[in-house]
Amino acid sequence: MEKFIEKASALIEALPYIQQFRGDAVVVKFGGSIMESESGYRRILQDIAFMECVGLRPVLVHGGGKAISRAMKDASIAPNFVQGLRVTDKATIKVVEQVLNHEVNPALVQIIRDCHGKARGIHGEDILQVEKMTGIDPGTNEELDWGFVGRVKKVDIEPVQAYLNSDMVPVITPLGRGEDGKLYNINADEAATAVACALKARKLVFLTDVPGLLRDPDDYGSLISSLHLNEVEELIERGVISGGMLPKIRGMINAVKSGIKKVHIIDASMPHSLLLELFTDQGVGTEIVE
Repeated sequence: MEKFIEKASALIEALPYIQQFRGDAVVVKFGGSIMESESGYRRILQDIAFMECVGLRPVLVHGGGKAISRAMKDASIAPNFVQGLRVTDKATIKVVEQVLNHEVNPALVQIIRDCHGKARGIHGEDILQVEKMTGIDPGTNEELDWGFVGRVKKVDIEPVQAYLNSDMVPVITPLGRGEDGKLYNINADEAATAVACALKARKLVFLTDVPGLLRDPDDYGSLISSLHLNEVEELIERGVISGGMLPKIRGMINAVKSGIKKVHIIDASMPHSLLLELFTDQGVGTEIVE
């Protein structure tokens, strides 16, 4: 009997959050190692289907880095990274487009449908206008070139909104179209942030390989559950936020400054971490608020 009471208590705890967020858009980005575990990403997509069923409007932006790396290896294309970003030449962009738009995206859409959710895939280049990304090497002062890698300039949010109005989950690939008409690869975190800002989403959630932001990277007990914007820069200066976490946190900052009320970073490997973060009093990850 206690087990059933606990289940009922969990539903009651979730009720005010469901009521509060009902009808609001929540953009979720996931990728990384969780996509190597079918049971792991099926749980996430089941959570997405649950969110849609109880009246939220989830939008999914996904990566596919390891699947792309495997496809490149099969095509005998050697990977090349500059400052952590994949250099994307003509041969690579063809592989990236094939994997993201025609393999990973349809598979994710189908799993949501298998969970009795309604979903439709959106090829990123149909809604994301980009400019070619360039940079300067601080060591040599030479221009950096990542090839067909772009930064989002504009989002055509109407197709996304149309699916949401039809109670469908839009599932979006991180690809964009340049003014030159060419296809560009986009960092999936940046794509999710751009979509969330254009949509004026209630929340933006990054599902990652870590439990959230840690004061001590070796101590999971040092998780920072909530962080205000004015605290972030200090943590960056102290080196608490660094490496691969830094661009993710920068994106979260931009999202909050653009009007998104809360941005979350949570561990994708924890079963149903998405629901636990959104629908429980305690939460399980890190949230950044204004």
